Amino acid sequence: MPADPRNVDAIALLAEPARRALYDWVVAAGRPVSRDEAAAGAGVSRALAAFHLDRLVQAGLLTPEYRRLSGRTGPGAGRPAKLYARAPAEVAVSLPERSYEVAAKVFADALTELAPSLPPDAVTSSARALGEDVGAEARRRAGPRPGARRRREALLTTLSERGYEPRETEDGQIRLGNCPFHALVEDHRPLVCGMNLALAEGVVAGLGDDRVEPRLDPQPGSCCVAFGARDSA
Repeated sequence: MPADPRNVDAIALLAEPARRALYDWVVAAGRPVSRDEAAAGAGVSRALAAFHLDRLVQAGLLTPEYRRLSGRTGPGAGRPAKLYARAPAEVAVSLPERSYEVAAKVFADALTELAPSLPPDAVTSSARALGEDVGAEARRRAGPRPGARRRREALLTTLSERGYEPRETEDGQIRLGNCPFHALVEDHRPLVCGMNLALAEGVVAGLGDDRVEPRLDPQPGSCCVAFGARDSA
C-alpha cells in the first residue's frame, strides 16, 4: 500500500523553518497556546505565526480551541482567543511501506496471555538492559566524570532522542510528554508501562545517576513514567 498522500503533505509542511519552529514550540509547551505565545517562542511575527499555525491545523498536525484567557464571561468579556495544541492523530510515512505496529501488537498480545497483569520478567530484563546500554552511551558523551547537572542534561537529551519529550517541572521532576509506544497502551497498559519503567531504570543506571529515580505516575496526556529525586531512605 502506498504512503497516504495526506501524511506526506503534512510532513512536507514542516520543511519550512518558521513553520517547524512554531510546531516544535507548541508541542514543547505541552498545553494549548495562543498565537502571541507561539510567535514569541518561535521568534516570528504574530501575523506569520497565525498563517503557519492555521496551515498546521488544516494539515491535521495541530488542533484549535477557543477560550477567554481573562477568565471572565458575559458581556464585555471580549472574544475568545484561538489556542493551538498538538493534534491527537498520528502522522507517519514509511518508504517502502512497513507495518512494525502490527508485529508489535502480535507480540504484545502473546506476552499479555503469558502475564495478564504484569510484564514477564524477560521483557523487563531486556528493557532494563537496553536502557543501561543507552544510559552508558549518554554518559560517555557527557565526558569524563560528569557532574550532577551534566548527567541531568544527558538524561534529558537521551529521553528526547528516544521520543519521550521530557519536560522539567517547577518542583524538579521530569515528566514525559509522549509515550513512543502509545499505539499499544490502550490494550496492553501493564505491559507497556512496565517496559517503559524498566527502560527508564536502565537509562538512569547506565548514566550512574543515583540522585534520580523513575517511577510509575500515569497522568492524562503523558507517559506513565516520571523522574523525581531518589528517596535517601
